[in-house]
Amino acid sequence: MSSENTLDDEDTFKILIATDVHLGYLEKDAIRCSDSYNTLNEILKCAKTNQVDFILLGGDLFHENKPSRRCLHQCISMLRQYCMGDSPVRFNILSDQTVNFNTTQFPWVNYQDENLNVSIPVFSIHGNHDDPTGAEGLCALDLLSASGLVNHFGHSRSVERIEISPILLQKGSTKLALYGLGSIPDERLYRMFVNNQVTMLRPKEDQDEWFNLFTIHQNRSRHGPTNYIPEQFLDDFLDLVVWGHEHECLIAPARNEQQLFYVTQPGSSVATSLSPGEATKKHIGLLKVKGRKMNLQKIPLKTVRQFFIQDVVLGDYQDLFTPDTPHATKKVEEFCYAKVTEMLEEAERERLGCPLTPEKPLIRLRVDYSGGFETFNTARFSQRFVDRVANPKDIIHFLRRREQKEDIKDEFNVDYNKLVKTTAVEGLRAEDLVKRYFEAAEQKVQLSLLTEQGMGKAIQEFVDKDEKDAIEELSTYQLEKTQRHLQARGVNTEQDIDTEIRLFRDSKKNTTEEENDIREAMNRAKAHRLERGDDALGADILDELAEPMDSDEGSAPFPAPTRGRGRGGRGRGGRGRGAAASEPKPAGRGRAQKSQAATQSRSIMQAFQASSQRSPWKGATTSHTADAISIDDSDEDTPVMKTSRPPPKPASSSSSFTKHSSQSQSLSSKGVAFDDSDDDEEVNPFKGPSRRSRR
Repeated sequence: MSSENTLDDEDTFKILIATDVHLGYLEKDAIRCSDSYNTLNEILKCAKTNQVDFILLGGDLFHENKPSRRCLHQCISMLRQYCMGDSPVRFNILSDQTVNFNTTQFPWVNYQDENLNVSIPVFSIHGNHDDPTGAEGLCALDLLSASGLVNHFGHSRSVERIEISPILLQKGSTKLALYGLGSIPDERLYRMFVNNQVTMLRPKEDQDEWFNLFTIHQNRSRHGPTNYIPEQFLDDFLDLVVWGHEHECLIAPARNEQQLFYVTQPGSSVATSLSPGEATKKHIGLLKVKGRKMNLQKIPLKTVRQFFIQDVVLGDYQDLFTPDTPHATKKVEEFCYAKVTEMLEEAERERLGCPLTPEKPLIRLRVDYSGGFETFNTARFSQRFVDRVANPKDIIHFLRRREQKEDIKDEFNVDYNKLVKTTAVEGLRAEDLVKRYFEAAEQKVQLSLLTEQGMGKAIQEFVDKDEKDAIEELSTYQLEKTQRHLQARGVNTEQDIDTEIRLFRDSKKNTTEEENDIREAMNRAKAHRLERGDDALGADILDELAEPMDSDEGSAPFPAPTRGRGRGGRGRGGRGRGAAASEPKPAGRGRAQKSQAATQSRSIMQAFQASSQRSPWKGATTSHTADAISIDDSDEDTPVMKTSRPPPKPASSSSSFTKHSSQSQSLSSKGVAFDDSDDDEEVNPFKGPSRRSRR
């Protein structure tokens, strides 16, 4: 740069942006064990080489919620090597740091600690992989924060209302407001945005002089009705949004024409799934901000393992083979061998001149064998490439298009083609399938007492956690609550009861009351299981002993009874204690048997009369605090979410801020320029468009 530009640097923020490092991913794999560590080392080295003011991480620094000792040791060593030093930090923090860093006993930025020598501060929010858990709400980032290596911000403890207070930074004449929001379950955050329970605070003075940068870690693409965060939910006074969690690298800023801000999606720095989104070239960003103008230069990562993926439809190669061709399976295998060889040759050509790139690439060939083709032995096929690829066990993935069946009708005339589409549904949860069912079902089969969300959550608990009382306790709890409501309203006739029940049910949809009801019912189900204790599990073990063993592990001893949800308590044929196969099986888990007539449908009046004769359930209180966990093994589309009841919300100081609702409007000016090239050439960030007012 010229001497004039050197003077401009005194007013220019230089920020290195990265997300989803997933440190420790596959650290036990013989080939890929060091991939994530090498890439983090490259990112930190790039920050030091470019003399950035600070590093901004968009969540998921760690792949596991409880990183291994090796993972923590490697991370701490690299942060100490590259981020500690005597180089001065040339920006100041103007906001109340006790509010910005309210999760640590040292509520100030690490470079201002008199006991530390920090040259490159690191600011990070948490993601869904390294999210806070436990009664104290701590995560792995809090360990790094207490060590003075990372500044963890954007942690919201409240589930009722979120106030995002920015870190106000100033370098020369440039003012930067850094907002951050750590990972929150998408459904909950979606509902909070809809109910205007998310507020972003702004400085009271000179609001138009601040460059507003927001970091978020949520689903950006839609995976369900509420399982994502639309960009339109974010405030329009923002200038740039750094979006984490999505692994596809779309780092070039994309303008949102409705809210008039820009969104950059750096993507992951290591491939954690063999999906098309991971195959794009990985980058990090060097963001330069001066005044209200910005420039984003994308920097390609050289230590990332190459990944090539290709889709093949066997039905498109009728000239080579058909299902009736002699030795068709052998010909298909040789055809796939040729395709994999082509991708390996392409990887070899691209790796020339890049000594930092790992030698063995990731290869995935997705083969659609619809139309009568047969699969071949993938294990034998993989042995041919065991010394050439990094994932020999996962090279071939067979898939088949689901054939649509016409005229599928049941007694309720539900169109299941609307529920189950031809695309894969592995990423869908039971809760989403329940919602889809009732969206397509007719009015006569709709729920009248429970909500779709409540029923879906109960089924999710039953499927994922083997909580067998979840559905029954939810129904009982809602029935008792609805009875009290009807008694208070003085409703007597059956028609009025039907109407009042539906009104009462609809009034709770997508509200905090509905979430509290579901949580209370799930706590009751857990309390029932805990009350039964070892007796119920012991009965299940006796059931296993009374049944024949089919597996090869039949000679293994049974584990001692514990309070965990192991698989030892699930019989194959029933729950009877040594009863003959022809005898009726009694109900398990210590429950009294229910007659067959009790399972028949009853009217609402009969249900109320029968329930009023039962003694109310006792013994469970809201003191049972449990984590509701929803886990998806795939990191391609859906997140891994954990929800826990946080401690009471601390009082925050907002005297120097004004509240800005998530749905309000404001006016600001922006100038934006970014570099689309893949090289590291220096770019003048201030030749972008001139100031433009919003319209």
